[in-house]
Amino acid sequence: MVLSRFWLAIFVSSIAFVLFSLSIGSSYTIDNVLNGKKDDPILISEKYLEQMPKFIMDSLKKAPEQTMIINRDTLNADTTYVYKAKTVKIYSGVQKSDGLLPTCKNSLLDLILPLIAYLAFFCGLMQLLIDSGASEKLAKKLSPVFSKIFPSIPKNHESISYMTLNFAANFLGLDSAATPFGLKAMQSLQELNPEKDKASDAQIMFMCLHAAGLTLIPTSIIGYRAAENASNPADVMLPCIITSFIGTIAAFLIVGIRQKINFKSASLVVALMVIIAAIVGLLFYVNRLDLIGKNAFTSNLSGLMLVAIIGFTLVFSFIHEKKFVEKDTTIFDAFVTGANNGLKTGVTIFPYVMGMLVAISFFRNSGLFEIISNGISFVFSNIGVSKQITDSLPVAMLRPFSSGGSRGFMIDSMRTFGPDSFTGRLSCIFQCSAETTFYVIAVYFGSINVKNTRYTLGTMLLVDLVCVITAIFVASWFF
Repeated sequence: MVLSRFWLAIFVSSIAFVLFSLSIGSSYTIDNVLNGKKDDPILISEKYLEQMPKFIMDSLKKAPEQTMIINRDTLNADTTYVYKAKTVKIYSGVQKSDGLLPTCKNSLLDLILPLIAYLAFFCGLMQLLIDSGASEKLAKKLSPVFSKIFPSIPKNHESISYMTLNFAANFLGLDSAATPFGLKAMQSLQELNPEKDKASDAQIMFMCLHAAGLTLIPTSIIGYRAAENASNPADVMLPCIITSFIGTIAAFLIVGIRQKINFKSASLVVALMVIIAAIVGLLFYVNRLDLIGKNAFTSNLSGLMLVAIIGFTLVFSFIHEKKFVEKDTTIFDAFVTGANNGLKTGVTIFPYVMGMLVAISFFRNSGLFEIISNGISFVFSNIGVSKQITDSLPVAMLRPFSSGGSRGFMIDSMRTFGPDSFTGRLSCIFQCSAETTFYVIAVYFGSINVKNTRYTLGTMLLVDLVCVITAIFVASWFF
């Protein structure tokens, strides 16, 4: 219900703002909001050639293709004049994201189809884990800890193994693998849910822990920093780990208090200490490496772990092939069955993803997001917050809505202020230490047709806020 109302609020407010801007003349057309593409110039006016200043009129007549660009500044806000059919069209600025109709198209072609491919492959592997008995063995090993965090889940339930694989994939920056594992975990948890259209306590806990995005190897962030010629692309690795770890602890505490979980459990304390020890040990090892060694280690570890998961699944299935025979199937047929289920899941979540992305696109292109973002930055700057921090806030604000949009702001901040600047580094930590909240909720709950998400959205946004505040303090401490 909360997500539905929020979706309506951003959609309706964006439409109202677009119509208001058009009525007062601050916008010339709404075609860009409907049909425009990301980074296209925005049409701001159209005049007859005779109405233009003489130097522009003369230049347009002589210019190749009767097009000219002037007034290029540091923000790349060009003004482009195009003379065609007796009129001059004037463009300025660029579109923040695809318009409504291109977003509908691209959400299928660029997002859902690749996601379906990932789902098909990894759901096929998960079917092998189920039929071979590997998931059952993993669940038994981890039940003592998960039974404390998820008291409503029976011991040795298969959802434990799926959640473990999801957390591990996020931990190692394996986004393509994390989503299929997470969707399978939600489907498994839904089997235990007595109210099928209402999120269970276990599903909420899982979603909020997932949203905190505990990351050990921020591979993509390091890659973007290397592409922007940072002196040490991996220097944000430790701040990213600390920020995401604190966000994960915050998520666990917030949801745990709400669900009255026993925090004094010995197994929970031991599990937490093991995670901390693993993180600290890895950091000590990475810090001993030189720049080339760090880059090679961080880029290869996640890939090797993914290959290890695939290899283990196949080898374990081969060793326990008799279990497949007992179920009157083969290893490959089991894989195909799982892949087919993944494909069906991808088709199911498409409407949810498209609806959310279209609303976010409309929100950004309407100009309302920019006004809100600038307003918040203005308020922070006037209460003494450093300009270096306010310059990076757009990344933090857009992250819950759009991973691609916030990534664009992150890259822009590195190019504008430098990858080794405080703003550039803080933008990277913002991007790494939180999840795309609205997209995740739409995908995960949409896959199981849960309509009442209860307090999930509020908690996830609160965790995002904790991550933002933590990132600022951690970045200030390190840089």
